[in-house]
Amino acid sequence: MEVLVRAALGVRRALRAAQAPAVAVAIAALLATGVLQAPLGPAHVVALAPCAALLALAVTKKIGAKGEASAAVDVAIALYASSLGVAVVLAVEPHLDGPLTPTLYLLVALLSAFTRPRAALLAVVSLVGTEAAVRAMRFADPAWESLAVRAGLLVAFATINVLFLRAEVARVRRAARVRVEQELRRIEEDARSYRLLGAGDGQTQSDERLARSSVEEIQRAVHYALELLRRTLDLHTAALLWLNDSGTHLRISELSTASDEIHDAPIPVGDGVLGAAVVKKERVTLAHLKPSFNVPYYEGDCPVRVLMALPVLEDTSLRGILVLDREKDVAFTPHEEELASQAARFCLRAIQNERIFVQLERAKVEQGKLYDAAKALGAALSERDVLDAGVRSAQKIAAFDLAAVTLFDEPTRTHHVVAATGEIEDLVGSKFAHNTGLVSMVVQNRFPLPYKGEYDHARQAVLTKHFPWPKLPSLLVLPLLLHERPLGTLILGAKRRHAFGDQVRPTLEVLASHLAVSLANARMVAKLEQMATTDGLTGLLNKRAMLEAGAQKIAAAARFGRKLSLMVVDIDFFKKVNDTYGHDVGDVVIKGLGEILRRQKRATDLVARFGGEEFVVLCEQTDERGALLLAERIREELEKTKFHAEQGTLSVTCSLGVATFPEGGEGWDALFKSADEALYVSKRSGRNRVTAHARGSKRRAG
Repeated sequence: MEVLVRAALGVRRALRAAQAPAVAVAIAALLATGVLQAPLGPAHVVALAPCAALLALAVTKKIGAKGEASAAVDVAIALYASSLGVAVVLAVEPHLDGPLTPTLYLLVALLSAFTRPRAALLAVVSLVGTEAAVRAMRFADPAWESLAVRAGLLVAFATINVLFLRAEVARVRRAARVRVEQELRRIEEDARSYRLLGAGDGQTQSDERLARSSVEEIQRAVHYALELLRRTLDLHTAALLWLNDSGTHLRISELSTASDEIHDAPIPVGDGVLGAAVVKKERVTLAHLKPSFNVPYYEGDCPVRVLMALPVLEDTSLRGILVLDREKDVAFTPHEEELASQAARFCLRAIQNERIFVQLERAKVEQGKLYDAAKALGAALSERDVLDAGVRSAQKIAAFDLAAVTLFDEPTRTHHVVAATGEIEDLVGSKFAHNTGLVSMVVQNRFPLPYKGEYDHARQAVLTKHFPWPKLPSLLVLPLLLHERPLGTLILGAKRRHAFGDQVRPTLEVLASHLAVSLANARMVAKLEQMATTDGLTGLLNKRAMLEAGAQKIAAAARFGRKLSLMVVDIDFFKKVNDTYGHDVGDVVIKGLGEILRRQKRATDLVARFGGEEFVVLCEQTDERGALLLAERIREELEKTKFHAEQGTLSVTCSLGVATFPEGGEGWDALFKSADEALYVSKRSGRNRVTAHARGSKRRAG
């Protein structure tokens, strides 16, 4: 059924694609055979009406398409339009050299502008092909030279129109892009001058969008105030000139004016009457101005006779100047000056309100990022998971190209690279001593470095001089502190400058503190797990861990039909060792046997201290013969080992019992009981020997 559906859909697509070419060929055949010829009659209406309807449908699809229409629609428009064009010309005049024929050139020009270049070329081919068929079949003198000239003109019209139209479209797009970029730069400059953005170019896209929105709100509020002032006080121009971020120039931030000669260019702060207002930080009023007077925000002669400049102060710092002027030589009254002062304060409050709004929005976003980071770090239990969660969380706060985490071992005064991404992945596992590098300095001083996050490759070493670091302009090394105790560092590097500015650095420092706490918790969890599963004296598995692992190993051996052997080891006359040499020496003997077991076992074997001087070894995929060989090696090595005490050297021996699954038992309890019984056979038989358990009998080895 699925095959039939696919076949039907394929046939449908093929018929749809062949529809336009079929209509074009059919009309060309009707024209060539003379069925459709001048004068215009009912046959033309019957034959051409469906083609016209299909053309209208294709044009509707083209216009109504979301985005760019498909190439098939362009091809259909080109074929339908070219066929209709030739048919209409031949319906009005009996040949193709009459006064109506040049309309075909206009048709090709229109198609080349409305459709893709390939579709326009197809329309030219259709026109030339149809005309060639008509000349060959209907006219005694085909006049091929005329056809060749027309074909060349059609190609020229299509090509020239495509080239010029697309060149003009590209020019318009470039100009629009330049205007948009200029406007964005202007808004960014306004945002920086309003202190909505920090210094540098390390802003995120969300910061820039938020700042642009705030700038637009400021411009609307300020323009409303200036427009109200201009209309109320009969002003020629009311303008707010704002000081740039570096404090060197004033620029028109917003204005309301009746003049067409505004000079919208940066104005030096010491220029003319505006300079007096900047220096004095007081209101300056001028009257009886001459046309020769220099008002820097006008082009040409001075068009006003009265001017007032009010400094806009934030605390005691100058932020801008509110300028009001009139064409009439009428001085400002005290009431008007007070209104202007209130307007200046309103403009400043509008900017301050938006600044606070931006700070609140940014703080909300940063708090959300820190909340997500805290959740991710809290859910991570292992050290590896904590490091991965920390790096992922840092990427949401600041964009960077590489990251690394180092841990500091205070007793040995060494640093260890435990995680790295980007170009420095090969450094994982590297160790280096405490030195004069940035990492060591951060650990020692407990303070982020370098200053302002700017990295000087020629003067600064990150880890050590022996470990090369990429030449990235931005670098930040953050201390991982737990109660003022340094655990290590978080290192971030970026290829763009000012990536770790004042806006992201505090958030990254908080993240580093969360990372340090989570790292300490992961270490504590790992230590607790180790204490819960290992023996404190020997470092081997304890009884509880062996019982859990043993049950799983036996279940796996039963499932896959594999052999498995269990060995119980007990030190001979261990009580005598404790009584004679003391418990400290007894502990040394126990640890010595643990080391022998650790050396002799394979990677898949499990070794546990079961209690006192008794040990258990679980050997996967090992039959009785293999277990006996291993037990003999253990017995012989312990017998040869010399232990040192204050009373002199001593040697000890051990007895071993071996049981094999499933002959010795099909569960842990049965298998252990069999191995324990074999051990007691070794004890009763004189000790320092190996005994294997077998059903119905006891076999001795050694």
